[in-house]
Amino acid sequence: MNRSIFILLIILVFACKRNRSQFESQPENISRYDKGDANISTEVKDTLKPKYLEAKIIRILDGDTVEVLYGELPIKLRLAHIDCPEKRGKQPFGNKAKLALSDLCFGQMVQIDSDKKFDRNGRLIGVIFNADGLNVNKEMVRLGMAWHYKKYSDDRSYDLLEKEARKNKVGLWIDPAPIAPWAFR
Repeated sequence: MNRSIFILLIILVFACKRNRSQFESQPENISRYDKGDANISTEVKDTLKPKYLEAKIIRILDGDTVEVLYGELPIKLRLAHIDCPEKRGKQPFGNKAKLALSDLCFGQMVQIDSDKKFDRNGRLIGVIFNADGLNVNKEMVRLGMAWHYKKYSDDRSYDLLEKEARKNKVGLWIDPAPIAPWAFR
């Protein structure tokens, strides 16, 4: 009796390993999420398979957050690499950043580059490319409507765009001492 249980266990272990390796060999089935995605439904996670998503911007929440319609599923999207002045609390340039983002992509079908990571508030994190193919995240920094969010990004191209906007005193950089959103919060 013990020998047959032992053989059965070995068969199960090998079968599980084989199924697991088949799953891991198909990248479209692999989901990588941050710790902060606890409130994201399984339906959303299962739907977000490709790295590049095509969605329609249906709402601008603030300068670095939008709501997109992916199929029939509304998803909040946090723009990667940047942090914009806060609308809540009336930080200077908060409303202007929201308007700039709206001008760049509201109502458009966009491409979203995402590693399917979520922030602590359950928002998908990604880079938006508008209908003209423009990187909206970088454009927000270039327009002086956002900081490069170095705490969560090491992409130097955003840093260079911020330095150029500061030098030219574009957007929020007309203020001699602008307060970063992470300090304002």
